[in-house]
Amino acid sequence: MHLNLLAPKQTLNKAYLKEKVSRTDIEQFKTNFSDLLNKINEKADEEHLKSLIGDFLKFTWYKDSYQINPIGKNDLVIHTGKSPADPIGVILEVKSPTNKGEMISEQKPNAKAIHELILYYLNERITNNKHEIKQLVATNIFEWFIFDANEFDKKIYRNTAIKKLYEQKKADNKDNPWFYEEIKKLLNVVELNLEATFLDIRTYKSYALNSNDKDDNKLIPLFKILSPVHLLKLSFANDSNSLQPKFYAELLHIIGLYEYKEGSKKLIGRKKEGERNAGSLLENAIINLDSHDKISRLDKPSQYGENYQERLYNVALELVITWINRILFLKLLEAQLLNYHKGDAAYTFLNKDKIRDFDDLDKLFFRVLAKKANERSNDIMKLFGKVPYLNSSLFEPTELEHQTIFINGLEDYVALPVLNGTVLKDERGKTKKGTLNTLDYLFEFLNAYDFSSEGAEEIQEDNKALINASVLGLIFEKINGYKDGSFFTPGFITMYICRETIRRAVVQKFNEAKGWELKDYGELYNQITDRKEANTIINSLKICDPAVGSGHFLVSALNELIAIKSDLNILMSGDGRILRDHRIEVVNDELIITDENNDPFTYRYNDLRSQTVQQTLFHEKQTLIENCLFGVDINPNSVKICRLRLWIELLKNAYYKPTSDGSLQLETLPNIDINIKTGNSLISRFGLDADLKPALKKNSISIEAYRNAVSTYRNARDKEHKREMEGIINAVKNNFRTEIAKNDPKLLKLSKLNGELYNSVNQQQLFSESRAEAKARKVKQQKFQKEIDTLIVEVEEIKNNKIYENAFEWRFEFPEVLNNEGDFLGFDIVIGNPPYISNWDLSASNRKAVIFLEDHYRPYLTGHWDLFGAFIIKGYYILKHEGLNSYILPTSFYKEKHSTELRRFFIENLTIIELIDFDKLVVFEDVARQTGIYLVKKDLSIQNELNLKLGIADNGTYIKQNFYSNLKNYSFKTNVNKLDIEIFNKLNANSTLLGNLVCINTGVVAHSKIESPVKFTKDEVIKSVYKEGFKKYVEGINISPYLIGFKNQYIDYESNIKFFHRPKFPLLFESNKIIVRRISGKNNQFFASYDCNKYYSNDNLMHVLLWTNELLKFQRPENKWTAMILPELSLEYILAILNSKLNTYFFSRFLSTDTLQGTYSSIYPEDIRQIPVKLNNIAIQNELTDIVKEVLELRKNGYEVSEYLKKIDFLIYQLYKLTNEEIEMVEGLF
Repeated sequence: MHLNLLAPKQTLNKAYLKEKVSRTDIEQFKTNFSDLLNKINEKADEEHLKSLIGDFLKFTWYKDSYQINPIGKNDLVIHTGKSPADPIGVILEVKSPTNKGEMISEQKPNAKAIHELILYYLNERITNNKHEIKQLVATNIFEWFIFDANEFDKKIYRNTAIKKLYEQKKADNKDNPWFYEEIKKLLNVVELNLEATFLDIRTYKSYALNSNDKDDNKLIPLFKILSPVHLLKLSFANDSNSLQPKFYAELLHIIGLYEYKEGSKKLIGRKKEGERNAGSLLENAIINLDSHDKISRLDKPSQYGENYQERLYNVALELVITWINRILFLKLLEAQLLNYHKGDAAYTFLNKDKIRDFDDLDKLFFRVLAKKANERSNDIMKLFGKVPYLNSSLFEPTELEHQTIFINGLEDYVALPVLNGTVLKDERGKTKKGTLNTLDYLFEFLNAYDFSSEGAEEIQEDNKALINASVLGLIFEKINGYKDGSFFTPGFITMYICRETIRRAVVQKFNEAKGWELKDYGELYNQITDRKEANTIINSLKICDPAVGSGHFLVSALNELIAIKSDLNILMSGDGRILRDHRIEVVNDELIITDENNDPFTYRYNDLRSQTVQQTLFHEKQTLIENCLFGVDINPNSVKICRLRLWIELLKNAYYKPTSDGSLQLETLPNIDINIKTGNSLISRFGLDADLKPALKKNSISIEAYRNAVSTYRNARDKEHKREMEGIINAVKNNFRTEIAKNDPKLLKLSKLNGELYNSVNQQQLFSESRAEAKARKVKQQKFQKEIDTLIVEVEEIKNNKIYENAFEWRFEFPEVLNNEGDFLGFDIVIGNPPYISNWDLSASNRKAVIFLEDHYRPYLTGHWDLFGAFIIKGYYILKHEGLNSYILPTSFYKEKHSTELRRFFIENLTIIELIDFDKLVVFEDVARQTGIYLVKKDLSIQNELNLKLGIADNGTYIKQNFYSNLKNYSFKTNVNKLDIEIFNKLNANSTLLGNLVCINTGVVAHSKIESPVKFTKDEVIKSVYKEGFKKYVEGINISPYLIGFKNQYIDYESNIKFFHRPKFPLLFESNKIIVRRISGKNNQFFASYDCNKYYSNDNLMHVLLWTNELLKFQRPENKWTAMILPELSLEYILAILNSKLNTYFFSRFLSTDTLQGTYSSIYPEDIRQIPVKLNNIAIQNELTDIVKEVLELRKNGYEVSEYLKKIDFLIYQLYKLTNEEIEMVEGLF
């Protein structure tokens, strides 16, 4: 056995490593650490040391949230919550400094302390079946060895010899000393290399006991390694999966919005009347828009809403989001400048000393940030001389501002009530109350938070909460996404999808470019010899999110691309130098840069090495954003936010460069907005195969010239140049539209008909025509004219159709995915989190869109479909051959009937690489739906094996893709493995499906049909007192396995048979039959019983009858089924199969849709038809029939039947020839 020791900085989560620690926390830590050091007595017993350690941990971090106490034989444990009943998260084994024989060390790891930790861990993991342990610690109070529980899982729990020894201890009831002695012998011979974090608190003593605050930074690694964030693996402030709720609530208040619940949904909207504040940005904007009648000046007012009030609100909100985007970007810029200049207050500018009103803020936007220093006026330079020129279109007036109002159009001297529970404090440190001028409120609010999250670990002197770009993205996604079914995607999802798709695509790119046949990313590193060429290959990747939202996926993709280049050792500066001494990786969805000492990278503009790293990262990000990342969204506000996020990523690595006069100037930002476009991804006028060649030929333009115009636009250094390129780009696209439209089949047909009509009218006759000929010609002309009139109407409808108002033309909007002939090639990767909106919800607001989508995405949108289905097909269309597509979406796509054709399309046209089912894990905070991730490749591999995973961390199980062709509705069942499939094949081999043997129908829908002259409800026809002609009636609650509990209910059926919503023929009820409940029992168990009492029911029960000639007069087999009439077949035999454990297993694994809560499921007639029945063993068939008859009689009389049921299950296992291993699999469900 060996120990591989790591320093705290090597172990800590890199994103947590660079996070600041508040001055309050570090002072508390120093006090408690000093107290601990002073109380240590090396000769004290272990109980005293445990008490010291417990108190130190409690009073520094844990006392209010986590229980710390000794438990059982464990010296000390930290629970995952406040209660001793909460699971154990950390186990500590404490030894005295003098007990060197039992304490582990690097030289002597095989000591009693490790034996005890192993035993305690296995007790929790195996005996107690607990999986919450995060860390295990051995300490003598000075030296600390911290083992990650994942290390114990891989190398202790999964070690066959160690596990076997533990099981022997349990089986033979051996005591602990026996185990310690035996494990010691075992560890001497097994190959075991355990990784541990090592620290000696004595090395930190001098920093804790002196009064020099500068030394406090050196305590940060010790502070973090023993904190709950590390030991209990908690999320932390800059975790991109978490929201800063106080910031979010107060920002909404300042904007003029509020969050509310509607059912299970959290929505955001304008505050209610009576609660609105004229001082909020939204209300201020609405008042000004209304009073100046600005809505009437809009070019297309209808795109902002159906009526005046909707338009007023939506225009105001878009303006406010534009302004808030700019302000938040500037707050991040200000924090960055302060960071670069070591807190020099001269670099602050977002405060009331420099910006007194909205006029000043407007000047900052357009006369400072949009102007080079030499173009600014003297008075502007005096105030804002330290503020850099950015060249970003973020600080150019938007078209909406030109048509309505700028921020200087807002009322300056209005007050806004301070939010209850505000973050703001008064001079006495108390929560502020009263009102504030809006701008003063906004600046004070922003100054109450720390926006300078990027940089080295340090102490935050003012104890401000942290806000970073990811948190801002989450906030804006919530503000925007409530209407269109989109939700902020947590960082662990975007990070995973980007890693899995991009690394595969990178390998594919290299294989294509170099003619290699590499199978995975791990093989790539050693193959690269030309770094410049390797960069070119990666830079050629094209990644698109067609529902881009706040741009989270694209930011994650950007980070992943940078990390890949670093990982492959090809990340180079402009002069070709490799960044060798810095490690760049994605941690917690953040790009983390550390140096050779594991210290987080900090930019210092006067340090050449630091300058090189910063400059390299800026230009790499710029190159990748411009060349690789593309997005579309129907919501213009989302597009603004996505662009902002990408600009922020560039801002993180903005660097100073010298100017001609020797001063320093911050590098300007490129115009990356052209890659992120507004439009409806799902609707286009022109197909991807529309011919661009006529347009290219006629207008003497080339795709290369189009690409060059786009590239020049991105790097335009002034507005004039940018507008010139914009004009060229728009002209090219308009030419494409015009020429493609000319080739529209309808227009071509119209032209042809007009020609034929003209010829017919003006036809010169050599001989005079007869009356009959003249009449025939007139009829022909009328026919032409009718067709022409119809086509004109159709062409005009299409031309003026509002559905195309926001249409997005994939055919030519991104020249980067066109070849030089203008053919659409497609993207290498399409990723995203498409909107989840049902056609019912969409119909309520836009019925025409539903009709259009159903028509254009036929046959994939059927029944109660969801909008994500259209995005799946669109993703396929815009993907290049062998491209990769990965979405996170509801698992209804895997199971529900509405996605049957989508799943069939996947199986028959794509290579499915991976299906992930998160099962009960709630991925989206405000979405109750279960979700999953799919990853597919646009080609078909017949023998493909896909990986089924229950969560991201799951290793998964591989199954053949074509297996799903065997399942009802091509369901993607994610809970199956290879043994399940073997059982499935065995059950179906030489079997007859039940749908061929029985008729299945539901009971009556027990209320009147809409058009019925006689109206009644179910309660009006179900009676508790019998009258002549009434029929015995049962419901789901009356049915259990082998028993029907009749509760003296009756249905007035015969007199109402003509009026029921869905009446059924009486023979269905009057025959001997099996009745099956349509909702399963727990664990998907069938509830079925035999009925010879002619029970009627409503439609929550199904009736199963053997096919007979008489029955065929009333009902024929559906679709693919045939009616097999087998006199020797008994209903009792069918009943035995339906109620068996094997059928429960079969239904759970291969048929259920899992649409109900818990382990319950709906059961449909088609499910029952899919059940395989063996007809080749008459002896077992007869034996089962006899046993079931006995069980029915016993159950009717209240007797116990469990032994009989075991016998039935045993016979059915025999019937289907299951092995012991297969039986164990089935029994494992119960």
